[in-house]
Amino acid sequence: MQITCLPRASYVAVKIPWRGCPSLQGTASQEEDREKKGEMPTAIALASLSNALVSPLWASSRRALMAPAALACALAAAPHPCRNRGRKKDICWVATKKAPLRRSFKAEAIAVESTASALANGYPEYKRLLPCPSQNQPPRVEHLVVSEEGVVLDYISKALHLPPLCYEIDWKSRIIAVADSYVVLDKPAATSVGGTTDNIEECCATFASRALGLETPLKTTHQIDNCTEGCVVLARTKEFCSIFHGMIREKQVKKFYRALAAAPVPVGIISHYMRPVNVAPRLVSEESIGGGHLCQLEVLECKEVPWPNVDVEKSYGIEYCEWPSKDIAYECKINLLTGKTHQVRAQLAAIGAPIVGDSMYMPAAVAEMCNPQINPFGRNRKQFTSEDGRMLAIEEWIAQHGKEPSAAIGLQAFHVSWNGGNCSYEAGAPWWQCATS
Repeated sequence: MQITCLPRASYVAVKIPWRGCPSLQGTASQEEDREKKGEMPTAIALASLSNALVSPLWASSRRALMAPAALACALAAAPHPCRNRGRKKDICWVATKKAPLRRSFKAEAIAVESTASALANGYPEYKRLLPCPSQNQPPRVEHLVVSEEGVVLDYISKALHLPPLCYEIDWKSRIIAVADSYVVLDKPAATSVGGTTDNIEECCATFASRALGLETPLKTTHQIDNCTEGCVVLARTKEFCSIFHGMIREKQVKKFYRALAAAPVPVGIISHYMRPVNVAPRLVSEESIGGGHLCQLEVLECKEVPWPNVDVEKSYGIEYCEWPSKDIAYECKINLLTGKTHQVRAQLAAIGAPIVGDSMYMPAAVAEMCNPQINPFGRNRKQFTSEDGRMLAIEEWIAQHGKEPSAAIGLQAFHVSWNGGNCSYEAGAPWWQCATS
């Protein structure tokens, strides 16, 4: 059985056990004829094809598709012609134009071996992949014909609503240091440090592992936001992962950030209490309310820099957030004293200096500039006479925040060090400096 990648002008045929469509439904004798001819049962053919499609997609850094059954469901949902050619042909090949094959998948050898094994040993027991008639009835054969121009893999990605081709980044050039037990990466913005529930493959840990040719994948030791760039420490061993977690708990890891703020930020320690709710946006208050978590950062310096121009913002995907003045920005050097999620972003926005491009926190800062009493945790907050009134004000304040940025913001984790400074690493210039240099 040979699985190939066809241009979209050709076709892909998929056998799917399904209920209905009498004209396409065979008989028990037909199924016996198939067995005598050495043809594979429907479910086995489907599994072989689906696995062959999934393997190269996974290897090419696309989002993991899904189980073969779910893949078949998604593909079968697309409009397609089909017809029955009688007993001699189980699969009808229908296409408006034939085109040469593009290339064979590496899964060909696996598929051939699986087919040979099935023919030599007889059909193994299998379970139906999709809802179908009872086991003693023959399956229905359904066909998928792809008639659009282009590569079939791109068509499948579109049908499954997958993202475009993965990040076009020279990952090897982003490696800062490689040690026996860890790797330090200069993480690009708009990328995830580790895998997520819906995308375990496309993440910094995976790409760094491949760039270095490591057989054992790197492990995450800490997180920074997807929209933040800069230093990330990845563990090569479970032992170092545990050690680094311990150093973070004991506050033995130092982290310094560069932030591009929309307004001047005072030098010194800034303290807030973050609402103990593990969901964005993270709300902070200068007063401890309801057991909030202490958040502290130290602003070491703050200097004026030009606001990135329109072309620079466009090239880096910086989102428009309706800040009233875009002439001068303020680059701050920050020592992160505590490490809470969204801490730098939430704290700077709370003092009226949101980070450039932060589409979640900047809209709320703009709203507070227009109406200082809208923030129920701010200095000018209203006095509430009832708990219902306070909760309503919190809901209204949350609604003033925007969505999480999909690209870069003006924030970089430019320095990380531990072991008394013996292990010290810095990232390259942030995107706004590269654009002006």
